[in-house]
Amino acid sequence: MSHKADGPARAGEPGTGAGPGAAGPADGAEQGEGQREGERKQQDKEPGGDFAPEPDYLSTFALDVDTASYGYALRTLGEGRLPDPGTVRPEEFVNSFRQDYPRPEGDGFSVTVDGAAAPGADDDWSLVRVGLATRQADHAGQRPPAALTFVIDISGSMAERGRLDLVKESLGILTDELRGDDSIALVTFSATAETRLPMTRVGDNRSRIHHVIEELEPAASTNLGAGVENGYAEAVDGLRSGATNRVVLLSDALANTGDTQADAILERIAEARTEHGVTLFGVGVGSDYGDALMEQLADRGDGHTTYVSDREQARKVFVDQLPMNVELRARDAKAQVAFDREAVERFRLIGYENRAVADEDFRDDRVDGGEVGPGHTVTALYAVKLRPGASGAVAKATVRWLDPETRAPRERSGSVGAKAVDSRLWGDAKPRLQVTAVAAYFAEALRGESADGDRASYGALPGAPDLAELEARARTLAASAEDESVKELAEAIGQANRARG
Repeated sequence: MSHKADGPARAGEPGTGAGPGAAGPADGAEQGEGQREGERKQQDKEPGGDFAPEPDYLSTFALDVDTASYGYALRTLGEGRLPDPGTVRPEEFVNSFRQDYPRPEGDGFSVTVDGAAAPGADDDWSLVRVGLATRQADHAGQRPPAALTFVIDISGSMAERGRLDLVKESLGILTDELRGDDSIALVTFSATAETRLPMTRVGDNRSRIHHVIEELEPAASTNLGAGVENGYAEAVDGLRSGATNRVVLLSDALANTGDTQADAILERIAEARTEHGVTLFGVGVGSDYGDALMEQLADRGDGHTTYVSDREQARKVFVDQLPMNVELRARDAKAQVAFDREAVERFRLIGYENRAVADEDFRDDRVDGGEVGPGHTVTALYAVKLRPGASGAVAKATVRWLDPETRAPRERSGSVGAKAVDSRLWGDAKPRLQVTAVAAYFAEALRGESADGDRASYGALPGAPDLAELEARARTLAASAEDESVKELAEAIGQANRARG
Protein backbone atom coordinates (compact mmCIF):
# COMPACT_ATOMS: atom_id res chain seq x y z
CA MET A 1 0.00 0.00 0.00
CA SER A 2 1.43 3.32 -0.98
CA HIS A 3 0.98 5.76 1.86
CA LYS A 4 -1.19 8.11 -0.18
CA ALA A 5 -1.02 11.85 0.31
CA ASP A 6 -4.81 12.07 0.81
CA GLY A 7 -4.64 9.91 3.92
CA PRO A 8 -3.77 6.40 5.01
CA ALA A 9 -6.13 3.53 5.67
CA ARG A 10 -7.80 4.21 8.98
CA ALA A 11 -7.71 1.73 11.77
CA GLY A 12 -10.35 -0.79 10.85
CA GLU A 13 -9.99 -0.18 7.09
CA PRO A 14 -7.99 -2.52 4.89
CA GLY A 15 -5.53 -1.19 2.38
CA THR A 16 -6.73 -1.00 -1.20
CA GLY A 17 -5.62 -3.38 -3.87
CA ALA A 18 -5.68 -7.15 -4.20
CA GLY A 19 -3.46 -10.06 -5.01
CA PRO A 20 -2.36 -13.41 -3.67
CA GLY A 21 1.26 -12.53 -2.87
CA ALA A 22 2.67 -12.45 0.64
CA ALA A 23 5.43 -10.60 2.34
CA GLY A 24 7.43 -13.44 3.78
CA PRO A 25 9.59 -13.29 6.89
CA ALA A 26 12.88 -11.46 6.74
CA ASP A 27 15.76 -13.51 5.45
CA GLY A 28 17.08 -15.68 8.21
CA ALA A 29 14.38 -14.68 10.70
CA GLU A 30 13.20 -17.50 12.90
CA GLN A 31 9.49 -18.27 13.28
CA GLY A 32 7.39 -18.57 16.43
CA GLU A 33 8.87 -17.97 19.85
CA GLY A 34 12.31 -17.36 18.40
CA GLN A 35 10.92 -14.36 16.56
CA ARG A 36 10.68 -12.46 19.86
CA GLU A 37 14.34 -11.66 19.42
CA GLY A 38 13.63 -10.80 15.79
CA GLU A 39 12.71 -7.28 16.77
CA ARG A 40 16.45 -6.50 16.74
CA LYS A 41 17.35 -8.74 13.83
CA GLN A 42 18.92 -6.74 11.04
CA GLN A 43 20.43 -7.58 7.71
CA ASP A 44 22.42 -5.52 5.23
CA LYS A 45 21.21 -6.10 1.68
CA GLU A 46 22.45 -5.61 -1.80
CA PRO A 47 20.22 -2.85 -3.20
CA GLY A 48 17.75 -4.09 -5.78
CA GLY A 49 17.24 -7.53 -4.25
CA ASP A 50 13.91 -9.39 -4.40
CA PHE A 51 11.42 -7.47 -2.25
CA ALA A 52 8.06 -7.41 -3.95
CA PRO A 53 5.05 -8.49 -1.91
CA GLU A 54 1.61 -7.41 -3.09
CA PRO A 55 1.12 -3.62 -3.04
CA ASP A 56 -1.69 -3.68 -0.46
CA TYR A 57 0.75 -5.05 2.12
CA LEU A 58 3.43 -2.41 1.57
CA SER A 59 3.85 1.00 3.21
CA THR A 60 6.45 3.39 1.79
CA PHE A 61 7.47 6.86 2.93
CA ALA A 62 10.37 9.32 2.96
CA LEU A 63 12.10 9.74 6.29
CA ASP A 64 11.28 12.83 8.32
CA VAL A 65 13.15 14.26 11.31
CA ASP A 66 11.05 17.42 11.62
CA THR A 67 9.80 18.40 15.07
CA ALA A 68 8.23 21.82 14.37
CA SER A 69 4.65 20.59 14.65
CA TYR A 70 5.16 19.45 18.23
CA GLY A 71 7.08 22.57 19.23
CA TYR A 72 4.35 24.82 17.85
CA ALA A 73 1.65 22.78 19.61
CA LEU A 74 3.48 23.24 22.92
CA ARG A 75 3.47 27.00 22.46
CA THR A 76 -0.19 27.13 21.43
CA LEU A 77 -1.28 24.95 24.37
CA GLY A 78 0.84 27.05 26.72
CA GLU A 79 -1.24 30.05 25.62
CA GLY A 80 -4.45 28.21 26.53
CA ARG A 81 -5.48 27.35 22.96
CA LEU A 82 -5.82 24.09 21.05
CA PRO A 83 -3.60 23.97 17.95
CA ASP A 84 -5.22 24.01 14.54
CA PRO A 85 -5.66 20.31 13.64
CA GLY A 86 -4.06 21.01 10.27
CA THR A 87 -0.76 21.86 11.99
CA VAL A 88 -0.64 18.58 13.94
CA ARG A 89 1.60 15.93 12.34
CA PRO A 90 1.87 12.82 14.53
CA GLU A 91 5.27 11.79 13.20
CA GLU A 92 6.73 15.09 14.44
CA PHE A 93 5.28 14.50 17.91
CA VAL A 94 6.75 10.99 17.99
CA ASN A 95 10.14 12.10 16.66
CA SER A 96 10.48 14.79 19.34
CA PHE A 97 11.46 12.22 21.97
CA ARG A 98 14.66 10.37 22.72
CA GLN A 99 14.71 6.71 21.75
CA ASP A 100 16.83 3.76 22.83
CA TYR A 101 17.67 2.30 19.43
CA PRO A 102 21.17 0.88 18.91
CA ARG A 103 23.47 3.02 16.77
CA PRO A 104 25.31 1.80 13.65
CA GLU A 105 29.08 2.00 13.47
CA GLY A 106 29.24 3.90 10.19
CA ASP A 107 26.99 6.10 8.05
CA GLY A 108 23.45 4.97 7.41
CA PHE A 109 21.03 3.40 9.86
CA SER A 110 20.32 0.71 12.38
CA VAL A 111 16.83 -0.80 12.12
CA THR A 112 14.74 -1.84 15.12
CA VAL A 113 11.21 -3.24 14.86
CA ASP A 114 9.14 -4.00 17.96
CA GLY A 115 5.64 -3.50 19.34
CA ALA A 116 2.98 -4.32 21.89
CA ALA A 117 -0.70 -5.12 22.13
CA ALA A 118 -2.93 -2.06 21.96
CA PRO A 119 -4.52 -1.41 25.36
CA GLY A 120 -8.21 -2.17 25.76
CA ALA A 121 -8.67 -2.59 22.03
CA ASP A 122 -10.46 -5.38 20.22
CA ASP A 123 -8.53 -8.61 20.16
CA ASP A 124 -5.51 -8.78 17.85
CA TRP A 125 -4.80 -5.03 17.51
CA SER A 126 -1.16 -4.11 18.15
CA LEU A 127 1.09 -1.09 17.82
CA VAL A 128 4.21 -1.83 15.77
CA ARG A 129 7.16 0.56 16.01
CA VAL A 130 9.78 0.89 13.28
CA GLY A 131 12.84 2.65 14.65
CA LEU A 132 15.82 3.94 12.65
CA ALA A 133 18.94 5.53 14.12
CA THR A 134 22.12 7.12 12.78
CA ARG A 135 25.54 7.24 14.40
CA GLN A 136 26.14 10.08 16.83
CA ALA A 137 27.98 13.21 15.69
CA ASP A 138 31.72 13.12 15.69
CA HIS A 139 33.65 15.32 18.09
CA ALA A 140 33.39 18.93 16.96
CA GLY A 141 37.00 18.91 15.79
CA GLN A 142 36.45 15.83 13.64
CA ARG A 143 33.46 16.93 11.59
CA PRO A 144 33.87 18.72 8.25
CA PRO A 145 33.79 22.53 8.39
CA ALA A 146 30.39 24.14 7.97
CA ALA A 147 29.38 26.85 5.51
CA LEU A 148 26.08 28.19 6.85
CA THR A 149 23.97 30.85 5.14
CA PHE A 150 21.42 32.31 7.55
CA VAL A 151 18.32 33.77 5.89
CA ILE A 152 16.70 36.00 8.50
CA ASP A 153 13.16 37.36 8.44
CA ILE A 154 13.14 41.02 9.55
CA SER A 155 9.59 41.80 8.42
CA GLY A 156 7.21 43.78 10.61
CA SER A 157 5.63 40.66 12.13
CA MET A 158 9.06 39.71 13.54
CA ALA A 159 8.90 42.66 15.93
CA GLU A 160 6.76 40.61 18.32
CA ARG A 161 8.59 39.46 21.41
CA GLY A 162 9.99 35.99 20.94
CA ARG A 163 10.69 36.43 17.23
CA LEU A 164 13.56 38.61 15.96
CA ASP A 165 14.91 39.18 19.47
CA LEU A 166 15.11 35.41 19.98
CA VAL A 167 16.68 34.93 16.55
CA LYS A 168 19.36 37.54 17.27
CA GLU A 169 20.19 36.05 20.64
CA SER A 170 20.38 32.56 19.14
CA LEU A 171 22.66 33.65 16.31
CA GLY A 172 24.93 35.41 18.77
CA ILE A 173 25.27 32.25 20.85
CA LEU A 174 25.90 30.15 17.75
CA THR A 175 28.61 32.55 16.54
CA ASP A 176 30.56 31.82 19.71
CA GLU A 177 30.01 28.05 19.41
CA LEU A 178 31.17 27.55 15.82
CA ARG A 179 34.75 26.63 15.00
CA GLY A 180 37.20 29.06 13.51
CA ASP A 181 37.24 27.20 10.19
CA ASP A 182 33.44 27.37 9.85
CA SER A 183 31.91 30.09 7.67
CA ILE A 184 28.79 32.24 7.98
CA ALA A 185 26.78 34.38 5.56
CA LEU A 186 23.86 36.56 6.67
CA VAL A 187 20.95 37.46 4.39
CA THR A 188 17.89 39.41 5.57
CA PHE A 189 14.51 39.94 3.95
CA SER A 190 11.44 42.05 4.43
CA ALA A 191 9.95 43.67 1.30
CA THR A 192 13.27 42.89 -0.44
CA ALA A 193 16.28 40.74 0.34
CA GLU A 194 19.73 42.03 1.26
CA THR A 195 23.07 40.37 1.90
CA ARG A 196 24.36 41.74 5.22
CA LEU A 197 27.44 39.54 5.36
CA PRO A 198 28.91 37.49 2.49
CA MET A 199 30.35 34.08 3.30
CA THR A 200 32.98 34.81 5.97
CA ARG A 201 35.29 32.53 7.95
CA VAL A 202 34.43 32.75 11.63
CA GLY A 203 38.09 32.78 12.72
CA ASP A 204 39.00 36.31 13.73
CA ASN A 205 35.68 37.75 12.55
CA ARG A 206 33.42 36.92 15.50
CA SER A 207 33.16 40.57 16.54
CA ARG A 208 32.23 41.61 13.01
CA ILE A 209 29.55 38.90 12.86
CA HIS A 210 28.14 39.93 16.24
CA HIS A 211 27.96 43.55 15.07
CA VAL A 212 25.94 42.64 11.97
CA ILE A 213 23.56 40.54 14.05
CA GLU A 214 23.02 43.27 16.63
CA GLU A 215 22.11 45.80 13.91
CA LEU A 216 19.13 43.75 12.68
CA GLU A 217 15.80 45.54 13.15
CA PRO A 218 12.25 44.72 11.95
CA ALA A 219 11.14 46.47 8.78
CA ALA A 220 8.16 46.01 6.43
CA SER A 221 6.41 43.15 4.60
CA THR A 222 7.51 39.50 4.19
CA ASN A 223 9.04 38.59 0.83
CA LEU A 224 10.18 35.15 1.95
CA GLY A 225 10.74 33.97 -1.62
CA ALA A 226 13.27 36.73 -2.28
CA GLY A 227 15.05 35.91 0.97
CA VAL A 228 15.38 32.22 0.18
CA GLU A 229 16.49 32.92 -3.40
CA ASN A 230 19.13 35.42 -2.27
CA GLY A 231 20.23 33.08 0.51
CA TYR A 232 20.81 30.20 -1.87
CA ALA A 233 22.68 32.50 -4.25
CA GLU A 234 25.00 33.47 -1.40
CA ALA A 235 25.42 29.82 -0.43
CA VAL A 236 26.46 28.92 -3.98
CA ASP A 237 28.81 31.92 -4.23
CA GLY A 238 30.42 30.89 -0.97
CA LEU A 239 30.33 27.16 -1.68
CA ARG A 240 33.19 25.36 0.03
CA SER A 241 34.48 22.05 -1.23
CA GLY A 242 34.71 19.49 1.56
CA ALA A 243 32.42 21.52 3.81
CA THR A 244 28.78 21.03 4.73
CA ASN A 245 26.90 23.75 2.85
CA ARG A 246 23.51 24.59 4.32
CA VAL A 247 20.91 27.37 4.27
CA VAL A 248 19.21 28.07 7.62
CA LEU A 249 15.90 29.93 7.32
CA LEU A 250 14.73 31.74 10.47
CA SER A 251 11.21 33.08 10.06
CA ASP A 252 7.58 33.07 11.18
CA ALA A 253 6.89 32.05 7.53
CA LEU A 254 4.01 34.48 7.15
CA ALA A 255 4.85 35.32 3.54
CA ASN A 256 2.72 38.11 2.04
CA THR A 257 4.82 39.61 -0.77
CA GLY A 258 6.36 38.09 -3.90
CA ASP A 259 6.22 34.31 -4.26
CA THR A 260 4.25 32.91 -1.34
CA GLN A 261 3.95 29.27 -2.46
CA ALA A 262 6.60 26.66 -1.72
CA ASP A 263 6.74 25.23 -5.25
CA ALA A 264 7.35 28.64 -6.83
CA ILE A 265 10.07 29.48 -4.31
CA LEU A 266 11.80 26.12 -4.67
CA GLU A 267 11.73 26.32 -8.47
CA ARG A 268 13.87 29.45 -8.27
CA ILE A 269 16.56 27.65 -6.26
CA ALA A 270 16.37 24.26 -7.97
CA GLU A 271 19.89 24.39 -9.40
CA ALA A 272 21.48 25.21 -6.05
CA ARG A 273 19.65 22.32 -4.40
CA THR A 274 20.17 19.67 -7.06
CA GLU A 275 23.59 20.48 -8.50
CA HIS A 276 25.34 21.75 -5.38
CA GLY A 277 23.54 19.72 -2.70
CA VAL A 278 22.79 22.75 -0.50
CA THR A 279 20.21 21.64 2.08
CA LEU A 280 17.66 23.72 3.99
CA PHE A 281 17.09 23.85 7.75
CA GLY A 282 13.97 25.78 8.77
CA VAL A 283 13.63 27.31 12.24
CA GLY A 284 10.15 28.61 12.99
CA VAL A 285 9.29 31.31 15.52
CA GLY A 286 6.23 33.30 16.58
CA SER A 287 2.77 32.68 18.03
CA ASP A 288 1.32 33.14 14.53
CA TYR A 289 3.40 30.84 12.38
CA GLY A 290 3.21 29.73 8.74
CA ASP A 291 3.61 26.07 9.59
CA ALA A 292 2.48 24.64 6.26
CA LEU A 293 4.80 26.81 4.16
CA MET A 294 7.85 26.14 6.34
CA GLU A 295 7.20 22.40 6.30
CA GLN A 296 6.80 22.31 2.53
CA LEU A 297 9.97 24.33 1.97
CA ALA A 298 12.01 22.04 4.21
CA ASP A 299 10.54 18.76 2.99
CA ARG A 300 11.00 19.64 -0.67
CA GLY A 301 14.23 21.48 -0.01
CA ASP A 302 16.01 18.34 1.24
CA GLY A 303 15.98 19.51 4.83
CA HIS A 304 13.97 19.59 8.01
CA THR A 305 12.27 22.01 10.40
CA THR A 306 12.07 22.76 14.07
CA TYR A 307 10.29 25.39 16.13
CA VAL A 308 11.57 27.50 19.02
CA SER A 309 9.57 29.71 21.35
CA ASP A 310 11.94 30.48 24.22
CA ARG A 311 15.60 30.73 25.14
CA GLU A 312 15.85 27.15 26.37
CA GLN A 313 14.58 25.73 23.09
CA ALA A 314 16.77 28.13 21.09
CA ARG A 315 19.87 27.09 23.01
CA LYS A 316 19.04 23.43 22.41
CA VAL A 317 18.73 24.00 18.66
CA PHE A 318 21.61 26.43 18.07
CA VAL A 319 24.10 25.23 20.67
CA ASP A 320 23.42 21.53 21.23
CA GLN A 321 22.15 20.48 17.81
CA LEU A 322 23.19 22.68 14.90
CA PRO A 323 26.99 22.92 15.40
CA MET A 324 27.33 19.14 15.77
CA ASN A 325 24.74 18.19 13.15
CA VAL A 326 25.73 20.20 10.11
CA GLU A 327 26.94 17.09 8.31
CA LEU A 328 24.81 14.28 6.86
CA ARG A 329 24.69 10.56 7.52
CA ALA A 330 22.27 9.75 4.69
CA ARG A 331 20.71 11.38 1.65
CA ASP A 332 17.31 10.66 0.08
CA ALA A 333 16.41 8.11 2.74
CA LYS A 334 13.16 6.16 2.36
CA ALA A 335 11.57 3.35 4.34
CA GLN A 336 9.38 0.51 3.13
CA VAL A 337 7.53 -1.81 5.49
CA ALA A 338 6.21 -5.12 4.18
CA PHE A 339 3.48 -6.79 6.22
CA ASP A 340 2.96 -10.55 5.97
CA ARG A 341 -0.58 -11.11 4.71
CA GLU A 342 -0.69 -14.50 6.43
CA ALA A 343 -0.44 -12.71 9.79
CA VAL A 344 -1.81 -9.21 9.15
CA GLU A 345 -5.39 -8.37 8.29
CA ARG A 346 -5.01 -4.57 8.03
CA PHE A 347 -2.72 -1.77 9.15
CA ARG A 348 -2.44 1.98 9.36
CA LEU A 349 0.66 4.20 9.42
CA ILE A 350 0.16 6.97 11.98
CA GLY A 351 1.13 10.24 10.30
CA TYR A 352 3.59 10.74 7.43
CA GLU A 353 0.78 11.77 5.06
CA ASN A 354 3.00 14.48 3.56
CA ARG A 355 5.93 12.08 3.11
CA ALA A 356 4.19 9.46 0.99
CA VAL A 357 6.23 7.63 -1.65
CA ALA A 358 4.75 5.26 -4.24
CA ASP A 359 5.72 1.67 -3.47
CA GLU A 360 7.29 1.22 -6.90
CA ASP A 361 9.51 4.28 -6.30
CA PHE A 362 11.23 2.88 -3.23
CA ARG A 363 14.35 1.95 -5.20
CA ASP A 364 14.09 4.78 -7.71
CA ASP A 365 16.88 7.05 -6.47
CA ARG A 366 15.59 9.91 -8.58
CA VAL A 367 12.63 10.14 -6.22
CA ASP A 368 13.30 12.46 -3.32
CA GLY A 369 13.67 11.06 0.19
CA GLY A 370 14.76 12.61 3.46
CA GLU A 371 18.17 13.91 4.54
CA VAL A 372 19.24 12.67 7.98
CA GLY A 373 22.18 13.89 10.05
CA PRO A 374 24.16 12.39 12.93
CA GLY A 375 22.52 11.31 16.15
CA HIS A 376 19.00 11.32 14.74
CA THR A 377 16.31 8.75 15.32
CA VAL A 378 13.28 8.29 13.08
CA THR A 379 10.22 6.45 14.34
CA ALA A 380 7.14 5.23 12.47
CA LEU A 381 4.26 3.77 14.45
CA TYR A 382 1.65 1.47 12.91
CA ALA A 383 -1.69 0.23 14.18
CA VAL A 384 -1.79 -3.39 13.03
CA LYS A 385 -4.68 -5.86 13.27
CA LEU A 386 -3.37 -9.42 13.35
CA ARG A 387 -5.34 -12.36 12.03
CA PRO A 388 -6.69 -14.74 14.69
CA GLY A 389 -3.96 -17.11 15.80
CA ALA A 390 -1.28 -15.25 13.87
CA SER A 391 2.27 -16.52 14.35
CA GLY A 392 5.60 -16.11 12.69
CA ALA A 393 6.63 -12.98 10.81
CA VAL A 394 4.50 -9.83 11.02
CA ALA A 395 6.54 -7.12 9.31
CA LYS A 396 9.88 -6.46 7.68
CA ALA A 397 11.19 -2.88 7.48
CA THR A 398 13.83 -1.82 4.97
CA VAL A 399 15.49 1.58 4.84
CA ARG A 400 17.27 2.73 1.68
CA TRP A 401 19.56 5.74 1.45
CA LEU A 402 22.35 7.26 -0.63
CA ASP A 403 25.83 7.56 0.82
CA PRO A 404 26.32 11.29 1.55
CA GLU A 405 29.72 11.32 -0.15
CA THR A 406 29.57 8.76 -3.00
CA ARG A 407 25.79 8.80 -3.58
CA ALA A 408 25.93 4.99 -3.75
CA PRO A 409 22.67 3.31 -2.60
CA ARG A 410 22.62 1.30 0.63
CA GLU A 411 19.94 -0.70 2.41
CA ARG A 412 19.38 -2.26 5.81
CA SER A 413 16.46 -4.31 7.13
CA GLY A 414 14.89 -5.47 10.38
CA SER A 415 11.91 -7.67 11.19
CA VAL A 416 9.44 -8.55 13.93
CA GLY A 417 7.23 -11.54 14.66
CA ALA A 418 3.86 -12.05 16.31
CA LYS A 419 5.27 -13.14 19.66
CA ALA A 420 7.22 -9.90 19.94
CA VAL A 421 4.12 -7.68 19.69
CA ASP A 422 1.75 -9.48 22.09
CA SER A 423 2.90 -8.02 25.42
CA ARG A 424 0.78 -5.35 27.11
CA LEU A 425 1.68 -1.80 26.10
CA TRP A 426 1.25 -0.25 29.54
CA GLY A 427 3.66 -1.81 31.99
CA ASP A 428 5.20 -4.62 29.95
CA ALA A 429 6.51 -2.76 26.89
CA LYS A 430 9.77 -0.85 26.85
CA PRO A 431 9.40 2.62 28.39
CA ARG A 432 10.44 4.38 25.19
CA LEU A 433 7.80 2.46 23.21
CA GLN A 434 5.24 3.61 25.78
CA VAL A 435 6.37 7.23 25.34
CA THR A 436 6.04 6.81 21.57
CA ALA A 437 2.49 5.56 22.00
CA VAL A 438 1.56 8.45 24.34
CA ALA A 439 2.88 11.00 21.82
CA ALA A 440 1.01 9.35 18.94
CA TYR A 441 -2.26 9.05 20.86
CA PHE A 442 -1.94 12.72 21.89
CA ALA A 443 -1.34 13.90 18.34
CA GLU A 444 -4.29 11.91 17.05
CA ALA A 445 -6.50 13.40 19.77
CA LEU A 446 -5.44 16.92 18.78
CA ARG A 447 -5.93 16.49 15.09
CA GLY A 448 -9.27 14.83 15.73
CA GLU A 449 -10.47 18.13 17.19
CA SER A 450 -12.00 20.79 14.96
CA ALA A 451 -12.05 24.50 15.72
CA ASP A 452 -15.60 24.22 17.11
CA GLY A 453 -14.65 21.39 19.46
CA ASP A 454 -16.05 18.54 17.38
CA ARG A 455 -14.57 15.32 18.76
CA ALA A 456 -16.06 12.90 16.27
CA SER A 457 -12.68 11.61 15.09
CA TYR A 458 -11.11 11.39 18.53
CA GLY A 459 -10.04 7.88 19.52
CA ALA A 460 -9.66 6.55 15.97
CA LEU A 461 -6.57 4.61 17.02
CA PRO A 462 -7.21 1.27 18.72
CA GLY A 463 -6.95 1.46 22.48
CA ALA A 464 -6.84 5.28 22.57
CA PRO A 465 -7.21 6.43 26.20
CA ASP A 466 -8.89 9.68 27.13
CA LEU A 467 -6.64 12.67 27.78
CA ALA A 468 -6.84 12.37 31.56
CA GLU A 469 -5.54 8.81 31.44
CA LEU A 470 -2.96 9.76 28.84
CA GLU A 471 -1.65 12.54 31.07
CA ALA A 472 -1.36 10.12 33.98
CA ARG A 473 0.55 7.62 31.83
CA ALA A 474 2.94 10.35 30.71
CA ARG A 475 3.57 11.53 34.28
CA THR A 476 4.34 7.98 35.40
CA LEU A 477 6.77 7.53 32.51
CA ALA A 478 8.41 10.92 33.17
CA ALA A 479 8.99 10.04 36.82
CA SER A 480 10.42 6.60 36.10
CA ALA A 481 12.68 7.84 33.30
CA GLU A 482 13.56 11.16 34.99
CA ASP A 483 12.96 12.74 31.60
CA GLU A 484 11.99 16.42 31.51
CA SER A 485 10.78 16.18 27.91
CA VAL A 486 8.21 13.53 28.89
CA LYS A 487 7.16 15.68 31.86
CA GLU A 488 6.62 18.53 29.39
CA LEU A 489 4.51 16.17 27.27
CA ALA A 490 2.35 15.32 30.30
CA GLU A 491 1.83 19.01 31.04
CA ALA A 492 0.82 19.65 27.42
CA ILE A 493 -1.74 16.83 27.54
CA GLY A 494 -3.19 18.37 30.69
CA GLN A 495 -3.35 21.78 29.03
CA ALA A 496 -5.18 20.26 26.05
CA ASN A 497 -7.66 18.54 28.32
CA ARG A 498 -8.41 21.80 30.12
CA ALA A 499 -8.67 23.73 26.83
CA ARG A 500 -11.29 21.27 25.62
CA GLY A 501 -13.35 22.00 28.71
